[in-house]
Amino acid sequence: MPYFDAASSAPLHPVARQALQASLDEGWADPARLYREGRRARLLLDAAREAAAEAVGCRPDELSFTGSGTQSVHSGIYGSLSGRRRVGRHLVVSAVEHSSVLHSAASHEAAGGSLTEVAVDRTGRVSPEAYAAALRPDTALACLQSANHEVGTLQPVAEVAEACRAAEVPLFVDAAQSLAWGPVEGAWSVLAASAHKWGGPAGVGLLAVRKGVRFAPQGPPDERESGRAPGFENIPAIVAAAASLRAVRAEAEAEAARLRDLVDLIRARVVEVVPDVEVVGDPVRRLPHLVTFSCLYVDGETLLHELDRAEFSVSSGSSCTSSTLTPSHVLRAMGVLSEGNVRVSLPFGTPAEDVDRFLDVLTWLVTAVRTKLGAPVVAPGPTGGGTGAGAEAGTEAEAGAEAGEFTVDSLGRLCPVPVIELAKAMGDVPVGGVVTVLADDEAARLDIPAWCEMRDQEYLGEHPVDGGTAYRVRRRS
Repeated sequence: MPYFDAASSAPLHPVARQALQASLDEGWADPARLYREGRRARLLLDAAREAAAEAVGCRPDELSFTGSGTQSVHSGIYGSLSGRRRVGRHLVVSAVEHSSVLHSAASHEAAGGSLTEVAVDRTGRVSPEAYAAALRPDTALACLQSANHEVGTLQPVAEVAEACRAAEVPLFVDAAQSLAWGPVEGAWSVLAASAHKWGGPAGVGLLAVRKGVRFAPQGPPDERESGRAPGFENIPAIVAAAASLRAVRAEAEAEAARLRDLVDLIRARVVEVVPDVEVVGDPVRRLPHLVTFSCLYVDGETLLHELDRAEFSVSSGSSCTSSTLTPSHVLRAMGVLSEGNVRVSLPFGTPAEDVDRFLDVLTWLVTAVRTKLGAPVVAPGPTGGGTGAGAEAGTEAEAGAEAGEFTVDSLGRLCPVPVIELAKAMGDVPVGGVVTVLADDEAARLDIPAWCEMRDQEYLGEHPVDGGTAYRVRRRS
């Protein structure tokens, strides 16, 4: 079964498996003890630290092993903020950071700190100039991921790091998605990563703190891992994490080129074989193995279930697959279509024939899901709308068409129904006419403007109504 969700967790690398099995016999003792078994465990731990530090691009004594990538993020942010509390309590983050960063930022703000979120463009990239403008004299810490976990866009870390250096503000980098492909460029100050993202075992995180960075570990003091990760080290898992990181780095250049070609194939073919698709993320400055696209008029949860039945494991940022029924904060910050969202992230070694079969399967699955939902049939490219109004909208369309005004009541109906009904109604409204969609689904706030962008219609804005929001769209053609 093709597994296309390496951005969530990569399959265990063979080197990690071998190292884990070998170190279970050698690395079980306390590395702080001076007897033979302890010294053997210490040698394994020190060798793993040196290997991981070389991959990160830092000194071994700057790197600590934690219990997870999330723990590394929390420890890195809270320790950095605490270490610079005399400077101020202002924190800067990008709008598309991983939830672990944003949750840390929200906790900081709730505790009385101040927070600035730097917006991104439609590719998911921050502007270095905008980021620099967010820095203030009381800024204690700035956070910027090296690459986005949902759309693969690479961030301008080196440029932002230079701006932070000039402002004397440390930069925290979440490098979980990019570390397998190479070290993070630029003068970053604190870095976090997670072993299961590159094929190491789960339960191992990396936290690097450069010498000279003011850092105050939180919680009760502990003598292990420089006080940054309390508790007994999981040496077998740490050894496996370091060994697999070294292994994937040795393969990274060749594998990146191969997987980039496969992703380029998906990016090109998906818009050819599936009508009304938006490929999101930066087309050039991106991770080599990840591509995300959204399909109009598609229930994302149904599509993912159908792909799973066809033996393809993929992920999604669509509100239709979320227990909160809200679209991904990344897609929302980018202002792109969220419905029918699919994230494909290829693990090392993905065969080309799996990608070919995925594209073949995707074509008829999207068609089947759209047919089931009664979505309009629209030719590719900008058009005026669908083939006619739906059953729920037909009577109102006849009543309002003469005046060029039409209201679609989608209150209580979830993604992607409001956009489907908008598209159907647009076919019954004359050019220059206006369709008002009433919806209480949070995804409509993102998907209706995105639909207008894709279909070349004019989005007039929104206003609150009883029970939801009214979205107004004028037909251009």
